[in-house]
Amino acid sequence: MASADLQFTPLHNDFGVRITGLDAAAPKTPETVAMIHQAIDDYSFVVFPQQSFTDDKQFAFTQALGEPEESHVTLGEEGKVEYFGTIGNVQADGTAIGNDHRKTIFKTGNNMWHSDSSFRQVPSYVSIMCAYEVPAEGGETLFVSLRKAYERLSPVEQSHVDPLVCIHDYSYSRSKVGPGVVLPSLATSLPPVQQRMVRTNPRSGAKNLYLGSHARQVDGWEMAESLALIEDLTEKATADEHVYSHHWQAGDLVIWDNRCLMHRGAGYDADRFRRLMRQTRVRGQANSLHE
Repeated sequence: MASADLQFTPLHNDFGVRITGLDAAAPKTPETVAMIHQAIDDYSFVVFPQQSFTDDKQFAFTQALGEPEESHVTLGEEGKVEYFGTIGNVQADGTAIGNDHRKTIFKTGNNMWHSDSSFRQVPSYVSIMCAYEVPAEGGETLFVSLRKAYERLSPVEQSHVDPLVCIHDYSYSRSKVGPGVVLPSLATSLPPVQQRMVRTNPRSGAKNLYLGSHARQVDGWEMAESLALIEDLTEKATADEHVYSHHWQAGDLVIWDNRCLMHRGAGYDADRFRRLMRQTRVRGQANSLHE
């Protein structure tokens, strides 16, 4: 696939691109893989619309970009290695669950601003999502660039946050959804981890904040002081003008860079609509303290 065959359309002033002219499910050449990695570094959020995917093709695509990351939920709850997560209410047998189902309630945690897998010792590089069924109303996913959020800080603010380390804690973030949503086995499998508050892209050297609902506390700080800083930075980063809302279409293949983006679900009525999207992730290279 020659680069001249591809069309790049920006999505937001801060980040994001739609790329057409590529069959993303086709076998990848080294040149195509390098182009996708470069697009991730340059744009943070990449959409390939009108794709035809299956789980097998998605897994091959994931492997082309790096080492697949196993699902923390199935590993923690069942002790099984599974590389796919279903985002939505359509189950493996084709039936749909409603708003009151435990799984639906659990997934409302995704409606808080977060970065996928920031609570893991080695956090995720990218998430990859294929959309198959989307609701007629709602179901958007909102994204913001923490690279641009860092750039908007004053030099004094940047020097203040540069050396800080945060504690990211999955059980802490999911406790906001409600009591008992995290099974004990899952909580035990995901102990709190340290992550830098400011990360650096290894290729470009660009810096970004690293925040989200999993960020519980600044290491060495009191909780109240920690939350004040985290909430202030998050509020500034997620101001309306900085948000890109992705309205999913069946056939969308979306890749987002978890190192420098935050996202959240906008929610939808699971009693009225079906939603089926399949997600895989590519594991990062190291804990952010050692990048």
